[in-house]
Amino acid sequence: MQHTTTLLTYDDYLTLPNDGKRYEIIQGELYMTPSPTTEHQKISLKLIRLIDDFAKRTNTGEVFHAPVDIVFSMTEVVQPDIVFVLNTRKEIITKRNIVAAPDLIIEILSESTAITDRTTKKALYEKNGVKEYWIVDPDAKTIECLVLKNNKFERCGLFSIADTYSSCLFSELKVVVKEIFPE
Repeated sequence: MQHTTTLLTYDDYLTLPNDGKRYEIIQGELYMTPSPTTEHQKISLKLIRLIDDFAKRTNTGEVFHAPVDIVFSMTEVVQPDIVFVLNTRKEIITKRNIVAAPDLIIEILSESTAITDRTTKKALYEKNGVKEYWIVDPDAKTIECLVLKNNKFERCGLFSIADTYSSCLFSELKVVVKEIFPE
């Protein structure tokens, strides 16, 4: 992941080129991520389908996938791989972006994002009140679930291909982990 040291804002972010790259601003710093791999996209599609089916079946919320801007502040704008917002908080969804912490964020690790997803973005999501954060590791074929308790993320579990995972916040949302990862 490449980044600059110039303090940037959401206004600067809006002027960035539409060049197929994924840009984010964290603490005023610009991060650029190359396009995801095909494996990443396959995993993302399976998770989106699963969560969208859950949302429709339970009528609990709405799922979005990258690129969608999450604007935490003028100097913190990110594009998580997948986000879920409960219907009870749908006012944070605007025509252009999401203007507060989604209830669930999922990041799918890649070589260029793994450190940032596990550290910088984890701290950002924790600070801004994301209730549940999944870190999906395609190499290890695991899903790590973190849940916000007392303003800190706590590990709810680390699930491998032998496991079926029930979301800590949304008990009806079940993930058969082996079905998420490509053969």
